Parts: sequence; structure tokens; C-alpha cells
Amino acid sequence: MSGPEVVGSTQAQGQELTDDELVAAVLAGKEAAFTRLFERHRQLVSRLGYRFFTRREQVEEIIQESFIKAYFALDDYQGGNENSFAAWLARIAVRTCYDELRRQQRRSESSLGDLTEDEAAYLNERLRDLSASGNIEGLAISRDLVNKLLSRLKPEDRLVLTLLKLEELSISEIAGLTGWTVAKVKMRSHRAQHGLRRILRKYL
Repeated sequence: MSGPEVVGSTQAQGQELTDDELVAAVLAGKEAAFTRLFERHRQLVSRLGYRFFTRREQVEEIIQESFIKAYFALDDYQGGNENSFAAWLARIAVRTCYDELRRQQRRSESSLGDLTEDEAAYLNERLRDLSASGNIEGLAISRDLVNKLLSRLKPEDRLVLTLLKLEELSISEIAGLTGWTVAKVKMRSHRAQHGLRRILRKYL
């Protein structure tokens, strides 16, 4: 029986295949199963992409590249737990975002540039009001100016700070996503927050 027929007949019977079952189906040559994986997890990759990039076309490229990498790496997928595929795919997506951040830095294609006078004035006003809280970087990256501020950090620092502050992940969770050691993530986290604070002080 062909792939589409297998997937379609299962859905018709009201039985939703698990991610692991869909992966097994893809590996058995049933291409339609990967379409189901894409539909099921596209939003996850999209959300991660928008944490790092603002333009829709950039995020679409991240989505496509992440799923292409996932497709060709399915032989390496272990599975076994309910959220295994989502976690595995998230690691691929995060690393894809990181690769793109590094490419942008090498090409010097950050189009964000310096803050405009109005943006600098806005930051100045907001940060002066709340600088006493000691959480300047946490406040700033919750604002619309996040990408202009974070673009001034190294890709590694930007990656860690985004996952730590915006995704609210733990150090160990970030280590799992990036493949870095816990010690490296801690170092990058400290460096990133120090770097962002130094940048923000220019507007105080």
C-alpha cells in the first residue's frame, strides 16, 4: 500500500499517528508522512525563527532549511518520548537560526543600523524610569527594539540571550538545544547580558 493511502486511511479511521510513527513511515518510503510532520510542527519552527528575524521571508527560509535538514537527518532521530520529535526539530531550528546569524555577520548585512533619534529618545525615557530595578536588559529585550539592540551582540551571545530571556529557557535547556556545554552557555549568558547592558548604558 502506498504512503498516501496508509496515512489517509489511518486518518479516516480517526487514528492520529504519533510523530515517531510518522518518522518510521517516512523512513519506509511514505513521503506523505513527512507532510504531516511539517504541518504539525511548522508553527514551532516559525515561532523560533521570529525570535531572531523580523522579515517574513527570512523566517520562511529558516522553516524550509530546518525541515530540509530534518528530513535528511531522520536516520539519526532516536525518538521514544511524546515530545521527542518536537525537541529534536527545535534543536535543528535553533542551530539553523544560529548559522544564519553567523552568515549575516560575515556578510555584514545587518540592515538594522543605528537607532533613530526617536528610538533613542524612547529608550532613554523608558530606561531612566526603570534602571533602578537592575533588570535593564530584561526590560529592553521585551520591547519592539529587540532586534536593533541584540544585533549589536555576537551571534553566540544573541542566541543565548534570546533563548534565555524571550523563550525563558533554563541554562540546561539551552545547552540541549545548542549542543554546547552548560559551562559554555553560562559563560555566554553572562557575557551577553554584560554586553547588552553596556550597549543600553549609551542611552541613559
